[in-house]
Amino acid sequence: MAGHSKWANIKHKKGAADAKRGKIFTRLIKEITVAARMGGGDIDGNPRLRSAVASAKAENMPKDNITRAIKKGTGELEGEVYDEILYEGYGPGGVAVLVECMTDNRNRTVADIRHYFSKSNGNLGESGCVAWMFDKKGLIQVDKATMSEDELMDVALDAGAEDVVEEDEQFQVLTAPEDFDAVREAMEEAGVAMLSAEVSMVPKNTIDVTEENIAKSLMKLLDSLEDHDDVQNVHANFDIDDSLMEKLS
Repeated sequence: MAGHSKWANIKHKKGAADAKRGKIFTRLIKEITVAARMGGGDIDGNPRLRSAVASAKAENMPKDNITRAIKKGTGELEGEVYDEILYEGYGPGGVAVLVECMTDNRNRTVADIRHYFSKSNGNLGESGCVAWMFDKKGLIQVDKATMSEDELMDVALDAGAEDVVEEDEQFQVLTAPEDFDAVREAMEEAGVAMLSAEVSMVPKNTIDVTEENIAKSLMKLLDSLEDHDDVQNVHANFDIDDSLMEKLS
């Protein structure tokens, strides 16, 4: 499948710093709460909630935190009501950017997101302007140092995965959204150490960013978006050469 950007790998490396600030827990709690509100608190009967709880457990979130988030979603405990919003726009170099948000204040969130785009010489667009450039897929990342590609393919493809792709230091396992849980569970049972596992928006094709000033502006935009409290996930259809990435590090 075409279109694998480095952004998923960059986000994974950045995730360690996010965890120290509690960002990952905050995002997971929001996802669990919304999943429970939309589909009920039964993990077995709510695939989205089951996936969110699995992600929370992978990040060693305490069981009490998970339980409270579910109860807030089902209304058993008081809590904020979050709206899910998808913002779309273009960043520096014409890179398409999708921003998934959960917010209790739409006006605040859209003002902040628009400001970030404008500051980076990008622009926030209308609904649908770039979403067509992405496919919704299950995306599981595995460290290449932990197993061979053939071993991973045997497990993942037998479980129903669509593809296994080599990307920098990771393998990316791609699935149809409806097959994501089954593939992840099969990989867990096989003892595969997963760096991350989520249903994501994967770009169909990528734009090569080769100019250092554009790359700097793009990374600043994406970092600003990722650091915002209301932002759950950011997707972008770009690729950057390893030598240029080293300059930006």
